[in-house]
Amino acid sequence: MSDNTTPSRPAALGAEGRKTAADKKAAPNESTTPTEGTTSAEGTAPAKGTPPDRSAAPDRSAAPDKSAPPDKSTAPGKKTASARPDRSIAPGKKTSPGTSTTPAKGTVPAKKTTSDKSTAAAKNAAAGRKTTPGDRPMTGRPTTPTRSTAPGKTTAPNKSATPGKSTTPGKKTVAAKSATPGKTTAAAKSTAPGQKTVPGTSATPGRKTAPGNKPMTGKTTAPGKKTVPGKKTVPGSKPMTGKPTAPTKKTAPTKKAAAGKKTAAAKGAEAPARRPRRGPRFSVARGWFPPLGTKGRIALILSLLTGLVSHGYHLFRYPLYLTDEGIYMQRAWSVVRETSLSPYTYDYDHAPLGWITLAGWAFPLPKQFEAFGNAINTGRFLMLLVHIASVYLLFEIARRLSGSVLAATVTSFLFNVSPLAVYFQRQVLLDNLMIFWLLLSLFMLLRREVTIRSVFGGGMALGIALITKENAIFFVPSFVYLLYRRVKGSASSRFTSTLWPFAAATPIGAYVTYALLKNELLPSGFDFDLNNPPADHVSLLYTLWWQLNRNQGTLFSHTGLLQTSWLVRDKFLLIAGVCAMVICLWIGLRDRKRNLGFLVAGTLALGYAFYLVRGSVVLDFYVTPLIPMLALNLGMVTDRLLKGTFANRFIRGAHSVTRVAVPSFAAFLLLASPASGYLVHTNTEGHTQIADQYQSKINLTGMQHAQIAWVRKHVPPNSRIIMDDDLWGELHDIRPFYPYAHSHWNASSDPDVRDKLFKKRWQNVDYIIMSNKMRRSMMLNNSDGRENWILQALRNSTRVWSVTEGNIRLEIYRVQ
Repeated sequence: MSDNTTPSRPAALGAEGRKTAADKKAAPNESTTPTEGTTSAEGTAPAKGTPPDRSAAPDRSAAPDKSAPPDKSTAPGKKTASARPDRSIAPGKKTSPGTSTTPAKGTVPAKKTTSDKSTAAAKNAAAGRKTTPGDRPMTGRPTTPTRSTAPGKTTAPNKSATPGKSTTPGKKTVAAKSATPGKTTAAAKSTAPGQKTVPGTSATPGRKTAPGNKPMTGKTTAPGKKTVPGKKTVPGSKPMTGKPTAPTKKTAPTKKAAAGKKTAAAKGAEAPARRPRRGPRFSVARGWFPPLGTKGRIALILSLLTGLVSHGYHLFRYPLYLTDEGIYMQRAWSVVRETSLSPYTYDYDHAPLGWITLAGWAFPLPKQFEAFGNAINTGRFLMLLVHIASVYLLFEIARRLSGSVLAATVTSFLFNVSPLAVYFQRQVLLDNLMIFWLLLSLFMLLRREVTIRSVFGGGMALGIALITKENAIFFVPSFVYLLYRRVKGSASSRFTSTLWPFAAATPIGAYVTYALLKNELLPSGFDFDLNNPPADHVSLLYTLWWQLNRNQGTLFSHTGLLQTSWLVRDKFLLIAGVCAMVICLWIGLRDRKRNLGFLVAGTLALGYAFYLVRGSVVLDFYVTPLIPMLALNLGMVTDRLLKGTFANRFIRGAHSVTRVAVPSFAAFLLLASPASGYLVHTNTEGHTQIADQYQSKINLTGMQHAQIAWVRKHVPPNSRIIMDDDLWGELHDIRPFYPYAHSHWNASSDPDVRDKLFKKRWQNVDYIIMSNKMRRSMMLNNSDGRENWILQALRNSTRVWSVTEGNIRLEIYRVQ
């Protein structure tokens, strides 16, 4: 029977070379607790209360594993659980004292043993030889730690784990079988010394333990320490470190496995740990924005390409060159050519940063203002680049305010294809540059983290927008509220809330300083009488006061711009956009914490809509900054409605392609309808045709090129000409120059032109070049009679050239 035992690792003797007396019996209470899953070398449990034999020096060289209970040995012929090999030692590797002997997973624990061979460790023990702690086992197999055996003593044979069968020589042993028939337990894993074990495993040999339960002692006993027998430990309590626990104390099993059922350990799966509860995935105030993702990148690229096509195609042919385009390009020309803000007296009618930007764009180009044919075409190409950049900013703003790529896509699409947007955003307008700076400022405030850079950059961008076009001030309340919500509760809230207005005021302060240095900040005598403008010099504050007090009448009259210009071009965006604005305000005010994005979008549109309807002088292109705000509200409301529709049980059961195809088809029908005017429209003759902005046959600016060509061919360069500002750049920057060609506005208001060149006499006018609506503009500007002499010259002239296309008419008159 002894020849059939599993090879065991003998424990080393004391480090000082002390030997245990061979004639003394090894006290069972002095042995350390074997590793969990291994069987004791002796089959009898130590008696309770038996005092330990203290004559023998304790064996301190071996590092026993105390984390597991001793083996449940039984009398011969009874069922025993075979020892599971220690899995910490790789075959052929040295073991050191105190090191865990748990082998790596995947090692086969039971190998074929022969009855006529024994391990080197067993031979050494039988001969009474010492074994050093670093000796390798002769066999390359993992060994189980056993107590050192005195010379001449034999160890109990390892019993077969198969119930009712003894192990025969030369046969394999079945490892880790349950001693109770009908119950399956998972073999316990040995615990390395020094690691905590879970209580609940019986420390008494022969007691049942609940399969799969981990012993839990709380503290481990240092390897090599003595265990004092007879001390009782309360089950589940933590023994003090360094103090031995009684191996004879029985602990009650924690759970009994039901007969015929597998335990959780036998199934090989433990209950998965509950995942920590996630916080909200989206919050505008905290900067929790969903990632863009692959679909978002595709939608962004498509939005940019749509803007490039819709605004770039037909760019230099449609629409007709506008008067204000010529004004801004002539001032940009003056910055480059004359290093002044205007070729005439600058009266602070607009802040100058807009045309300074145009000058900075044209200056490095190869032909400067003629790089794309003429000055206005050069400015329009910059507007195309500004629009593409604005599409990117608006896409990101909509995505971060709504948390949805769908909302951002709808917003960008409307901003790209709206006929109202295409018409005005192609033109060289300060409003388009102001929109870019506003969107950039809003984008900086919607970054994930509110840093000093983002706050300072956002404030600077807003300040630049204000000195590009002053009406950007109506967006400021929404920006202030958004900043307050972003920095609320942060450690740097006081600093950032002070830094942002300081950064915004910096560009404005530079503009005011310029007027102060030129002594043009205040009017003479501090007189703000609108009926008596200052005569000695212009004034910044006086001009602002004059603009605030201008009154044009109501916008909703039948002759107002809403009926005659805006609704004619895009009814859908204006009507649906205003409805979406109201919905966004309602959603945002109901829950300002969760729906901050809706509140910001609604207030942005509301603030500028108030500016348009307040009753001041409004030109048709003043609606331009409202377009992206209405598109933003429409995109967010559309996303909310579609999400509510998708939540419906019937729609949710439909295929994903169907859920996307149905709204897309409805949008296509809307765009293809002649009533919308997006892709096709009904012309003045009642025929349906492609919209003017995409009509290749329409070449409105070609009419103006023909007008300039006739002037160069038939009009001498020294002629005194009254014209509109749209042709100013071509007559002053391309040879032959026409230095005496001036707009009717400057000829009637600038003292140098009115009093020195024309002397307010119609006889001093040689030619009048009429633009499309120049006659109407002269009548509106003649409220105080300043243009009477120009109108009299027109009555005493002969038309020498004209061209008409649709409702557009261009003419040239020679004054008699």
